[in-house]
Amino acid sequence: MRDRADFERYVEHRSARLLRTAYLLCRDWATAEDLVQDALARAWLAWRRVGADPDPYVYRILANTHASWWRRRWRGELATAEVPDGADPRDAAADLGTRDALRTALTALPRRQRAVIVLRYFEDMPDEVIAGILGCSAATVRSQASRALAKLRLDPAARAAIETGS
Repeated sequence: MRDRADFERYVEHRSARLLRTAYLLCRDWATAEDLVQDALARAWLAWRRVGADPDPYVYRILANTHASWWRRRWRGELATAEVPDGADPRDAAADLGTRDALRTALTALPRRQRAVIVLRYFEDMPDEVIAGILGCSAATVRSQASRALAKLRLDPAARAAIETGS
């Protein structure tokens, strides 16, 4: 039987990875924090039923919640008096331009392909686990990854980032 202490240990151990994954999905730190908080709240409600390895369950909640938020989000433009800051000050990478180009190219992918790329290459998950999280077959994961990589290779900035290993 799983208890509160198990959940607290899981949150303490995994929250940074979950936040990074959420950021890569939605590309906004505040939204990523909300996404992780919502996913963990939903996981807590089902914690006793989750099983020995909660990662697939929690990542599935994360991906599904992001998809539902994405479908509901308003995409209109909002006028502002000041241009917002461009780069995230928490990113200490030496080559911000290359990473930003890769993130921009990642954002241009359809949400399912983006989720596959993030879970496969940034979270280092096997295709079978990703398939379980996204509710599809492992073959679908492989085909989505192949299509996403083909699109990323067509983007010159993303191709340069991939080739330099950033």
